[in-house]
Amino acid sequence: MRSGLGVLNLLTQLRRLSTKMSKPSVYVTRPDVDASGLELLRKSCDVSTWKEALPVPREELLRQVVGKDALYCALTDKIDAAVLDAAGPQLKCVSTISVGYEHIDVAECKKRGIRVGFTPDVLTDATAELTVALLLATSRRLLEANKEVNNGGWKSWSPMWMCGQGLKGLRVGLLGFGRIGQEIAGRVFAFKPSQITYTTRTPRPQEASKVNAIHVDFEEMLRESDFIIVCCALTPETKEVFGTEAFAQMKPNCIFINTARGGVVDQKALYEALKTKRIQAAGLDVTTPEPLPLTDPLLQLNNVVILPHIGSADIETRKEMSRITARNILAALAGDKMEAEVNK
Repeated sequence: MRSGLGVLNLLTQLRRLSTKMSKPSVYVTRPDVDASGLELLRKSCDVSTWKEALPVPREELLRQVVGKDALYCALTDKIDAAVLDAAGPQLKCVSTISVGYEHIDVAECKKRGIRVGFTPDVLTDATAELTVALLLATSRRLLEANKEVNNGGWKSWSPMWMCGQGLKGLRVGLLGFGRIGQEIAGRVFAFKPSQITYTTRTPRPQEASKVNAIHVDFEEMLRESDFIIVCCALTPETKEVFGTEAFAQMKPNCIFINTARGGVVDQKALYEALKTKRIQAAGLDVTTPEPLPLTDPLLQLNNVVILPHIGSADIETRKEMSRITARNILAALAGDKMEAEVNK
């Protein structure tokens, strides 16, 4: 016969087991997201993660998502019908630690009643800062100059050596004028360009007035801009919108900057435009594919600066992205309003 203390211990263990069994389960596709987001989840969920600081292999994702209530993913994870099928009908939420969500089949999720979360606003300033940094690094030839310091090319001062193109008095065109585009424009404005223009389907005169920007059509932006900055979403309309025809219309001194999505650019056409000096230079934080293979011809050119998709790689920004992704999951599991939900 059990003692009163033994019965109490047994009941305590059963309660703990019951609580554990009732916790929703979450699979996180990367172990190297900031711990603050994972800690939020672990307070009320059973959390499992992929073990390596690399994209989870497709086969592993399909195995690990089985029976999960929520999925915490990244841009490198393709979340399609096959993943949703593997997860099962109890899956309630897919939350991505990114502002982009083209890697998620949102229509399929909505059809199944699966909510989709993302992190749109938190990375606006970080991406705008990186865009301006990339523009300056490209136009003022900072990486080229640094290489000359390290390879012995710096012999003495020379009046025209390593000269680049400044922003003052020149024209800057932006494709896209959402949150990030407006923040980029605000930062560029401080460099005293002659004019900032933007190209969107719908003019935004109130926001544009803050930097004296004017709305122009795509062809005028191509013809007249000394700098072109891509900050639009990737859609069927913008896919490879910068191709051979677009580069042919640009000024020969044009500096082309893309921190939006690699798919907006036909990279073969960009390579030809740079190689033949049809345009002066390009700065890319996004490419197709990612990472860019070491054999890619773009890497053989000295008039292109390529970064490994670090637009939001500000420490505090990435921490908050981790927390927002987690809070989106917790809200969805509780049936509450998500902090940032894709409503397409």
